[in-house]
Amino acid sequence: MFSGLLTELGKNLLFVLEFLAVVALLFIVAYVVEKWEKKRNGNTERVLSTRKIAMIGMFSAIAAVLMFFEVPMPFAPSFYKIDLSELPVLIAAYAFGPVAGVLVEFVKIVLNLLTDSTTTAFVGELANFAVGCSFVLPASILYTFKKSKKQALVSCVAGTLTMTVFGSAFNAVYLLPKFAELYGMPLEAIVGMGTAINPAITDVSSLVLMAVVPLNLLKGSIVSLLTILIYKKLSTIIKAH
Repeated sequence: MFSGLLTELGKNLLFVLEFLAVVALLFIVAYVVEKWEKKRNGNTERVLSTRKIAMIGMFSAIAAVLMFFEVPMPFAPSFYKIDLSELPVLIAAYAFGPVAGVLVEFVKIVLNLLTDSTTTAFVGELANFAVGCSFVLPASILYTFKKSKKQALVSCVAGTLTMTVFGSAFNAVYLLPKFAELYGMPLEAIVGMGTAINPAITDVSSLVLMAVVPLNLLKGSIVSLLTILIYKKLSTIIKAH
């Protein structure tokens, strides 16, 4: 498995470097925001302490495990599935800041690659990371500036809407054409998989509107609800150790 991953890395080195550039960019955005918020409040705590790094590792492992439990949706083609791996990512981001959220999202992908390799030449992994960050990053940034139950709800709604808009556009403009190219099949064939489930799906736009949009709204809503229900109790335990 590991040798297969190295082979894929060699074949798709340029794409992997682009992937890492996206990771670095989002990390910088999270770091600048978190650093500014700490300076504004006179907080001298480091953005990444030893304890935070250990917690990032723990939450990443939990998220990586959750990635294996994918549930297909009846309104979408089989390659669109929901998992709850963003739940520990969002909890870590709320507890330790946006930087922790981005790093848990990234390490989760790395752990998944090491255990399950890649069948999409890293395109699926980039999609998971980018779309996940489009949910976790805005939500955790908003929560960082005002930590209250009401703000947690507002930030979850903002994160869900951002993920829905970004994820839908990303699918239409990049992911679906890239998957068609990767698997050597016409884009119409991918659309046809959606048509088989819902006759109203006739092109990329309707596939995104009727499959990707509800998928992201549903995933964001489930993760948001679970986070709001359990975060307060978990945060007391997390911050006590």
